[in-house]
Formats: sequence, structure tokens, C-alpha cells
Amino acid sequence: MTRATEAYTCAAIIVAVYLVVFLGFIPLPETVQDKIVPVLPWWALITFGCYCLSNIGNAMYTFRDCPEAYHELMGEISQAKNDLRSKGLQLN
Repeated sequence: MTRATEAYTCAAIIVAVYLVVFLGFIPLPETVQDKIVPVLPWWALITFGCYCLSNIGNAMYTFRDCPEAYHELMGEISQAKNDLRSKGLQLN
């Protein structure tokens, strides 16, 4: 089974369970059914967004931990600047 198939299977199971709970086929306390279950998709979306932002922030923070990639990128930037300067563009 590929990773995509596993992800789709998990997503389908989660959506099915949510619909069963949301439609009330599983009896839950009234407070949970009326106040918590309807906002679960928004909570999941915000949690996923926070995870993505923290993952991007961590990757940016630890970027200098890869000295070879850092030096390669800085060399490419200087090559691009030199190429633009040779074409008459003034850079800082």
C-alpha cells in the first residue's frame, strides 16, 4: 500500500467517523454534541496550519545547520547578482 493510499484511507475513516458523530448516530452528551462536534473541523484545520507554520519556521531556523547548502546557495546568489550587473542592472 502506498503512502497516498494510506493517507486517503485514514482521511476517509476520519470523515466517516466525524459524520457518524455529527449526525448523532452515536449518542453523546448534549453539550459535546452541540458545542464541540460542530467546531472539530475548524480545530483540525487550525491545528494543521500551526503544525505547518512551525515546521517551516524550524526549517528556516536550522537552515545554517547545512553549511554545504548554505555556501552553494550564497554562490548562486552572487552569480545571479554578477549576471544582472553585467546586463546593466544596479544592485545594492
